[in-house]
Amino acid sequence: MHPAYHLQLINLLAALLLLISFAMLAQRRVAGLITLFAWQGTALAASTALVAWSTGQHHLYYSAAITLTLKVIAMPWYFYRIVKKLDVNRVVEPMINIPTTMLIGIVLVIFSFNLALPISEMSGTVMRSTLGIALATVLLAFLMMITRTKAIPQVIGFLAMENGLFFAATSATYGMPLVVELGVALDVLVAVFVLGIFIFQIRETFDSLDLKHMEKLKER
Repeated sequence: MHPAYHLQLINLLAALLLLISFAMLAQRRVAGLITLFAWQGTALAASTALVAWSTGQHHLYYSAAITLTLKVIAMPWYFYRIVKKLDVNRVVEPMINIPTTMLIGIVLVIFSFNLALPISEMSGTVMRSTLGIALATVLLAFLMMITRTKAIPQVIGFLAMENGLFFAATSATYGMPLVVELGVALDVLVAVFVLGIFIFQIRETFDSLDLKHMEKLKER
């Protein structure tokens, strides 16, 4: 395949990653949010594998496989299981209404592209044009975290932010060393299981997953 086609496909997957980030901002059902997270992981794994193929950076194949296993299969299954067990798949209103959140998201995308422009010009990687999208994905995930009050959407927002950081690393430097990526993947997996236990504890204590109830906890 001609290198130009590789770049076009990578840009297409990057645009899909950004589109999914906006869809996650607008999604109000927990199960729908989990599905979008799985699709985001699929786009990330596909783009990583495509970069590995087009540049000969074979360690990125392992990164793509790790992403596919954790972000597309294991974690979504785990979250679906929590949602089903706790019966929390209901409409959740964010702290800021959806239209306002989307407008803030557009501003963050414009800011990200302007911030990444000088860095992209200095980068010699094939994905330098997608660095702005990677930064925008991180900021949109952070926005989702701070505008949601429920525990599960905040955890998914944290993981989506990690997706953006990984995509940024791939854009700028063709990824991190494999040992570092394995360590990060293990840390994220452990964090998800710990947060799962935390979510169950919140539900058992307050009969709700709204984190505003944590304000009721006071030192005795």
